[in-house]
Amino acid sequence: MATPAETGGAAAPQRLRSPVLVGRATELARAVTVVSAPPSVMVIEGEPGIGKTRLVSELRGHADLRGRRFVVGGCRRIREPFPLGPVLEAVRALGDVVTPSSLSPVIGALRPLLPEIAGRLPPQLPPLDDRQAERHRVFRGLAELLGAAGPAVLVLEDLHWADEHTIDFLGYLLGDPPRQLSVVLTFRGEEVAPAVRVLTSRLPGEVAQGQVAVAPLTDGETGALAAAILGTDQVSGEFASYLCARASGLPLAVEELLALLRARGTLAPVGGRWARRTLDKLDVPIGIRDSVLERASRLFADSRAMLQAAAVLQLPVEVPVLTATGTLPEPRARAALTEALESGLLSWQDGRVGFRHALAIQAVYEDVPPPRRQQLHARAAAAVAARQPVPLGQLAHHLRHAGDLEAWVDAAERAADQAAELGDHDEAVRLLEDVLRHAPLSVDHRVRLTVRLGWAVARATHRADTDPSDLLASALEPPHVLPPELRGELRFLQGLLLERTGGDPDGQRRRFAEAVADLDGRPGLKALAMIGLAVPRVAGVPPAEHRRWLDRVVEILPEIDAPKLRLSVLGKVAMMLNAVGDPRWRRLADQIRDEAGSDARHSGGWDALASVGAEACYSGHHQDAEQLLDTALAGAVQVESSVAQMMCRRSQALLGYCRGAWHGLAEHAAQLGDELRDHAYLRCDVDVVVACLALAHGELDDAAARLGALVGSAETAIDLDLLPVAMTSFVRLELARGEVDAAVAAVTRWVPAWESHRILPPAVRALPSAVEAMLAGGQAPEARALAQRWARLVRDLDAPLAPAVLSQARGSLAAAAGRWDRAADMFLTAAERYRALRCPYEAAQAREHAARCWFAAGDARAQPTLRAALGSYQELGAVWDVDRVAGLARQQGVSLPARHRGGRRGYGPDLSPREREVAELVATGRTNREIARDLYLSTKTVDKHLSAALRKLGLRSRAALAHHLAGEVPPAAANSGESFP
Repeated sequence: MATPAETGGAAAPQRLRSPVLVGRATELARAVTVVSAPPSVMVIEGEPGIGKTRLVSELRGHADLRGRRFVVGGCRRIREPFPLGPVLEAVRALGDVVTPSSLSPVIGALRPLLPEIAGRLPPQLPPLDDRQAERHRVFRGLAELLGAAGPAVLVLEDLHWADEHTIDFLGYLLGDPPRQLSVVLTFRGEEVAPAVRVLTSRLPGEVAQGQVAVAPLTDGETGALAAAILGTDQVSGEFASYLCARASGLPLAVEELLALLRARGTLAPVGGRWARRTLDKLDVPIGIRDSVLERASRLFADSRAMLQAAAVLQLPVEVPVLTATGTLPEPRARAALTEALESGLLSWQDGRVGFRHALAIQAVYEDVPPPRRQQLHARAAAAVAARQPVPLGQLAHHLRHAGDLEAWVDAAERAADQAAELGDHDEAVRLLEDVLRHAPLSVDHRVRLTVRLGWAVARATHRADTDPSDLLASALEPPHVLPPELRGELRFLQGLLLERTGGDPDGQRRRFAEAVADLDGRPGLKALAMIGLAVPRVAGVPPAEHRRWLDRVVEILPEIDAPKLRLSVLGKVAMMLNAVGDPRWRRLADQIRDEAGSDARHSGGWDALASVGAEACYSGHHQDAEQLLDTALAGAVQVESSVAQMMCRRSQALLGYCRGAWHGLAEHAAQLGDELRDHAYLRCDVDVVVACLALAHGELDDAAARLGALVGSAETAIDLDLLPVAMTSFVRLELARGEVDAAVAAVTRWVPAWESHRILPPAVRALPSAVEAMLAGGQAPEARALAQRWARLVRDLDAPLAPAVLSQARGSLAAAAGRWDRAADMFLTAAERYRALRCPYEAAQAREHAARCWFAAGDARAQPTLRAALGSYQELGAVWDVDRVAGLARQQGVSLPARHRGGRRGYGPDLSPREREVAELVATGRTNREIARDLYLSTKTVDKHLSAALRKLGLRSRAALAHHLAGEVPPAAANSGESFP
């Protein structure tokens, strides 16, 4: 090897690292406290070079954590279409501590992913046909393996580079972590995705958690760090300030600068302290770049060549890959590598070689001349292509930067295929979009990749920032002449992506119509496009046309051979029939249930059933919704479909709100909202629940902001069939605040939309508040006309809420006319009908209105009716309503029980609202465990309520309770002979 003098080099600065941790005592103590109390999660956040990895290293060696096994994995900048890489990297270290006989059989699902330790794992399980189920089984296996390791700490570093599956696995793991497991997560706060932050925002109560944001060092801490590195008691204050300013307080930068200064001979001991010579003359740039490059310049030329090869590779790699990437003969390459390692610029990491920090990689990489850089990328591509299995993501990256665009496109396509096969659609989107935007492609090739990109975006979950609409549009423009079915598929994807983003309703409809015309040979895709036309999203389209499209979909259902697609279409049609009050939705729901149950391995049927259950909730079919969602959730759990489970859980939260099952619901909904942060189309239901509960709980400013956003942006964020739930609370709040014009404006905006689209079964929920707003705005004739018109429109529809809401609307109209007795009777009728539907909040509101009417009439029945409303509000925890009713009582001189300060209120011989709710659920045949889950109660609490109900009613059995309650249900026919005043 040539000498440094012969190559222009000098003595290379040796690696300088502090033997002690400086300035991080508080952070380390916090981490030790959390990690030593499993199950627990510790988050370490900070910018590059701040010392996150060093903090983890100190944590691993801490005396208080002796006996715990640390397993460590890191995310990489260049991602592979191989999900869960960081997690698998970590758990490979468990091969020497587990034996097959001690492990759960589900861990056998990990054998293909962990070939290094496969022999120590249980037998491989038979494959599942459903990809979601397979992925969930892998999640279970990983969690079981981590739990079997005894006291363990899973460390995942650099989560700002995490893949979608790693994030999803962490969400699964942290939802119910093994009892002896602690998890440590590190990331750069300014680069991390929201989905990563959500992971720790809502953890189970028994999981300890902590978070530290590692801050830059102060001048004093920088001086202490420099002294520790240099092996002296202290450095000069001037020197410490100099270092801190130029290193920006980053420990890594301090180490790099000290190595450079020492190599230059500009550090000298002065009076027992270290100081820098010629302080004013030495011009060292701020940051790390020049420090790293100058340290590199002091190496032999061969060693610098190895640094360049490592910078091009970016990731830690095996030595043969590194030496093959470089241009040196093998003996010289290994000698050069030894010097690079000794300099501290490269480090040895579990059998691989790489830079210690991403900042050093960037500094060296950007200094490589472009022609040399391109040459090294070509050699890197050849080197990684020889590995088995081929890391397709790395291969595509190097081929692109080597300028071999044809080979890059091929590798990127294969990587995208692999990513999609593994369910990592976000990575598939990144790869395909990159190729389409930057590679020269033939016309046919471009169109084919554009179709694949469209489907990948439609299936992606975390890439909300991706908008390939220009690529889809350009594929349809000249000179492209496409076959009709391919053209139709692109048009459908255009409409689908517009639908997902909520943009341009007219454009959505136009593209779906164009797709239908071209898709005669693809009945499944054609049915989906027809459904797009059946959705009422554009004003002025007659309801009959929407119905015609639905009927056409039903006609071509037998032509759809693919079971999963047929189930999806069935679900969408059943949803829409439910929304328009067509009772045929029940037959289709039964068909979905039968087909899904006949092949429970697939999640498509449970997705469809969950969708129908959600729509049933919107339309007031609460009992049907409960059964559908329960069935769908059980099936989704069986096939381990996380998407279907999320769909069920968000709909069950809304159902819980509608049925007054509010105990713990606000916290549960907030947690769901966090989990669904990247699933806007699923999160709307939960957003509505959170907003409406904020109002009921008296959090008026928060409620106003949330409800205003929902009602004001409903055209793009929330469907018309969900809107009535939020609309009711919005109007009630605005009227209470005296903002009559805002309430009337909302009614004026949305009532015509509901009418024109004929989705009245869900919309009728908002009728009472709409009538109240119009009456408050001096529009009594218009309010009466609205109520009469909607009564006619819903008369022959499957709309279970209609009898109750029409009675309430009639009560409001009668009260506005001063017909107090008539109004009170209508309100009480509405209250009973709401109670029969298990809508206790609406029932309490109707009783409150009845009491107000009787107060106006001087009727003695006002007081007990008001007390009944108050009791229901108190049981629900509706603080806003309780305060309002208490104020009315004071005005009327009504004595009320003292404000409840703790414990349960007494109801004497009468059932409390919660006891009645439990009793009614028992009467439907539900078990105590099922009731506890639905009402967010413990099983013991349900037992207590049931026992109290049986005792108060003088009954001895659940069957007797069902018969007793059946006799109390009032008639619910919409056409009950009532008339409007």
